[in-house]
Amino acid sequence: MRNNPDTLRVLIVGCGNMGASHALAFHQMPGAEICGIVSTGKSKELLNVKLGGGHLLFSDYQEALNATNPGAVCISTYPDTHEAFAVMAFEKGCHVFMEKPIADSVAGAERVAAAAKKAGKKLVVGYILRHHPSWIKFIEIAQQLGKPLVMRMNLNQQSHGYMWDVHRNLMKSLSPIVDCGVHYIDVMCQMVRSRPVQVSAIGARLTNDIPEGNYNYGQLQIRFEDGSVGWYEAGWGPMISETAFFVKDVIGPEGSVSIVAKDAGGAGKSDSIEAHTKTESLRWHHASIDANNAFTQQDDWIDLTDEPDHQELCNREQAYFMKAIQDDIDLTDHVEDAVNSLRIAFACDESVRTGEVVKL
Repeated sequence: MRNNPDTLRVLIVGCGNMGASHALAFHQMPGAEICGIVSTGKSKELLNVKLGGGHLLFSDYQEALNATNPGAVCISTYPDTHEAFAVMAFEKGCHVFMEKPIADSVAGAERVAAAAKKAGKKLVVGYILRHHPSWIKFIEIAQQLGKPLVMRMNLNQQSHGYMWDVHRNLMKSLSPIVDCGVHYIDVMCQMVRSRPVQVSAIGARLTNDIPEGNYNYGQLQIRFEDGSVGWYEAGWGPMISETAFFVKDVIGPEGSVSIVAKDAGGAGKSDSIEAHTKTESLRWHHASIDANNAFTQQDDWIDLTDEPDHQELCNREQAYFMKAIQDDIDLTDHVEDAVNSLRIAFACDESVRTGEVVKL
């Protein structure tokens, strides 16, 4: 194994869908090398083979940290481990990339942020849509539609087979509107650039195959200080309908913009990781009318068929992580946004459980 002092030694923790993609990104990245792979099951052996073999493999995270002395840790485990693993990495003097959410509680997220600040190390949270040019364009157009905005989004997943195993494991600690909702709450906050003031939410437990007290379907609503409103819906499981499971739509006084994903939004694609970031095209509708109430401008179609695939998005996330370390980028706002979106998501979860509107 190389021992170049200019090389960022990265410990890979978690080898599922996202962990494997992030590992491949580091494997291909100049200036980075994987110094070890950690998982509790056999996924580390499979990933090791995929990466060409020869990597140190561990079942215990603490042992791996001590044995490899990494410069950075990439955490893609289940959310109930995020806080402890990140804090341990910072105490070891490592930079941290971690999949969302930053923790499985607001207090935990704040502790992770504090640990990063105390250590003087970089923390990047995996908000993958922030690196997607099509979603960046979607947000940019939404900001031209006037105020208030109405934001309508969902991602329902008819999960079965392996993905149902993944979702059941996730629901040991979080509901779908928290785990996935943080992505879309983050998008809404970028679109409106206004303070959220209250949330309400509903949820339903559609299976006994998840822990008591959790639910696998939820819908949240957010009201912002500028009058904008947004809703997000998420359901997981083999019973979930694929009708209108992929809605990404924003309406303002000046018109609307919608993601139109004819292929990614097709039948049988709802639990496809690859399809979740697909946009394919944006439809920008203009509201201007003439004296006869006829539209004065045709809708604009923005073709996005050359968009990056899921692996390329992970490559871009890790390129940003590397740049943040090398160029000493101030990530204060990035971390605050990650904590804030989780705070909003947990307020929605509270609303589901209490049946009450939650003021922020």
